[in-house]
Amino acid sequence: MNRPLDPGSADGFRADRVLDVLIPTRNRPAELAVTLSGLAAQEGVPGFGVVVSDQSDDDPAFTHPAAATMVRALRHRGHPVLLTRRLPRRGLAEHRAYLLSASTARYVLCLDDDVWLEPGTLHRLVTAIGELGCGFVGNAVHGLSYLDDVRPETHRHYEEWIGPPTPERIRPGTPEWDRAQIHPAANLLHVTGKLDLPPGAWRAYKVSWIGGCVLYDRAKLIDSGGFDFWRRVQEKHQGEDVAAQLAVLARHGGAGVLPSGAYHLESPTTVTERDVEAWEVVLAETDAQPA
Repeated sequence: MNRPLDPGSADGFRADRVLDVLIPTRNRPAELAVTLSGLAAQEGVPGFGVVVSDQSDDDPAFTHPAAATMVRALRHRGHPVLLTRRLPRRGLAEHRAYLLSASTARYVLCLDDDVWLEPGTLHRLVTAIGELGCGFVGNAVHGLSYLDDVRPETHRHYEEWIGPPTPERIRPGTPEWDRAQIHPAANLLHVTGKLDLPPGAWRAYKVSWIGGCVLYDRAKLIDSGGFDFWRRVQEKHQGEDVAAQLAVLARHGGAGVLPSGAYHLESPTTVTERDVEAWEVVLAETDAQPA
C-alpha cells in the first residue's frame, strides 16, 4: 500500500541552493513519474530542489504510486521536493510565475512534465551557464521516433558561439528567428552526431528559443520580467516560454547546449486551447514602447 505523501512546506523549501527544478504538470501521472525518475538519476549537482505544481482535473499526478515513489527517491538522495496544487488554472504563464516565486535558488530549470533527462544533463547545464555567464542555457528535446528522419536542410541553422553569448534582439521574419528549425524532431541529434565530440565536451550554440528544458539564472530572469506578463495575456495561450526567453536574450543573452540530454516523451499535449501566442502580445507591447 502506498502511504500518504508529505507535500512539504513552501517556507521550508526556500533555501540558498545552486539549483531548483520547476515542473508544471496536469493530467500526466505516468509522464511525471518518468520525468522525476530522470532527475533522481542526476549526479554532480548535489542537493538541488524540485518543485512540482499540479493543475490536474482530478487527483494530482504526484499521488500516483509511480510518481510518489520517485518523489521519495529524490528526497532519499538528498533533494528537497515541494508538491503543490495551483487552482484554478489561469494560464501557462501564471503557472510558470507561481513556480518561479517558490524558489530562491541561484539557478532555476524550467522542465516540462514530459521530458526525461539522461544522467549528467544537470551537471552539464549548470557548468555551461556558470562558464558562459549568460541569462539562460537550454537543452532542446529530442523526439526519438524521428531518429531515422534526417533533415539536412535544417542543419545550416546550427551556429556555435565563439566566446560568451551576447545580448540579442530577435524577432520573427529574421534569420535569427529561423534558428528554431534546428530543434524539432531529432535534428539536434543528427547535428551532434556529425560533430563527434569527445566524452565530456559540450558546445554552446545560438538560439531564438528552446522548449522543454531551460536553465535560467534566476536573478537575470526576474530582471527581464520573468513571467509577470501573465496578467496581460488571456488564459488560453501558449508561447509563454518563448516570451520569457526573448526578453532574457535581449538583456543578458542565452545559448543552447549540445549535446542535449533531454528526451521528449512524445505524449499528446494537455494544452488543447491555444487561442493566443503570449510572445506575440509581449513583443507588440515591447516594440510599441519609445526607444
